[in-house]
Amino acid sequence: MIKVISIANQKGGVGKTTTCVNLAASLAATKRKVLLIDMDPQGNATMGCGIEKNSLDITACDVLLGKKTPAEVILPVPECHFDILPGNEELTLSEVKLMQEIGREMKLRNALQDIKTNYDYILIDCPPSINMLTVNALTASDGVLIPMQCEYYALEGLSSLINTIEQIKMTVNPNLEIFGLLRTMVDQRVNLSDEVSEQLIKHFGDKVFRTMVPRNVTLAEAPSFGKPVLIHDRKSRGAVAYLALAGEMLRRGDEAAQSIA
Repeated sequence: MIKVISIANQKGGVGKTTTCVNLAASLAATKRKVLLIDMDPQGNATMGCGIEKNSLDITACDVLLGKKTPAEVILPVPECHFDILPGNEELTLSEVKLMQEIGREMKLRNALQDIKTNYDYILIDCPPSINMLTVNALTASDGVLIPMQCEYYALEGLSSLINTIEQIKMTVNPNLEIFGLLRTMVDQRVNLSDEVSEQLIKHFGDKVFRTMVPRNVTLAEAPSFGKPVLIHDRKSRGAVAYLALAGEMLRRGDEAAQSIA
């Protein structure tokens, strides 16, 4: 079963952090135990859960550097019913220090071993670049969820990310796979969205989630309240979309389990 999922795309502004926070809340709403890991020095996922990133004494940086265990750093997000391993700009420091260490790409994977059984899903918010933080996330993951806008330049960036995933698979994590592609910020009034969708489905088949996340004002404003959209406005189109995505993920998991059995 795919349990640890990196949400990754080196192209910024595709809804990566939005997907992390709202998918975590939606999976938690189905009574799954969820951990969200913020590996982005911008700390937006942390802020999106209502946690002031600059007030944190310990973060994911301390876990990567071996100063703290995840259990010592993880915080509950009570209103959302999931946990978070928070991050902030200190992660930039950890990236620099990791470059000098042997086995640097395995730090997160090793750190998660003791807590993996505590959760049904672990979601990792990656930086919008392929750096040592992203490599750590991919090495620790079973699968990669790729959020992307339905536009031409998004397709160009996708090939680079897939090459990185293949390199990680050939070197340090042979079990890594593309879990799925999620179309975000979809405006179905635009013909290009349909054209890009067709290309994605042609090349990736059922790896493309049926769920599409629409452009939605409520979804965009929820982070300013420090809440997932499910808590901010449960009836909004954005909340409904991420609940649908969570349902689709769970069905995939059930189908995979049945095929193994």
